[in-house]
Amino acid sequence: MPNESETIRFILPDDGVIPNNPRLPVVILKAALDPDLPPARIHEVQRANGWTGNWIWTVFDYHHWHPDAHEALSVAAGHAELLLGGPEGRRVHVAAGDTLILPAGTGHCRVASSGDFAVCGCYPEGQEDFTTHRATPEAREGGSEAVARVNLPRADPVYGADGPLMREWR
Repeated sequence: MPNESETIRFILPDDGVIPNNPRLPVVILKAALDPDLPPARIHEVQRANGWTGNWIWTVFDYHHWHPDAHEALSVAAGHAELLLGGPEGRRVHVAAGDTLILPAGTGHCRVASSGDFAVCGCYPEGQEDFTTHRATPEAREGGSEAVARVNLPRADPVYGADGPLMREWR
């Protein structure tokens, strides 16, 4: 089911309000899934690789981050411009078939999208009951410590135990 894809990786610095993740890179798997794959099948791929708490929707249009969970976002439809890492972070263009894996602490925000843009989100097993923080100085307190305690996933959400994520995060 997964396609061979280009892997993009980068580490985002702490911006003073959003901790991002100092040791784990953001991993983007370009065209990892068939762009016509329906959300139910995307969720099956994610769950088969131990990523659960599955949902389909969009990405919030404000900067936010999760101190207690890694998050995978597989683009199910459309395309978008996302800003990762905070207001001065990195802009990325994503389209149907792409999967982003955001390590705990990574800020993310949708800045533009097509009308049909939708993502299938999920989290490593045991991290489904996560916290969402808006990018505020108050929410930042203790964030780096919480991020450092988040367990690594056992598999890449698309490619499984031997996938690109595992090579990047181990």
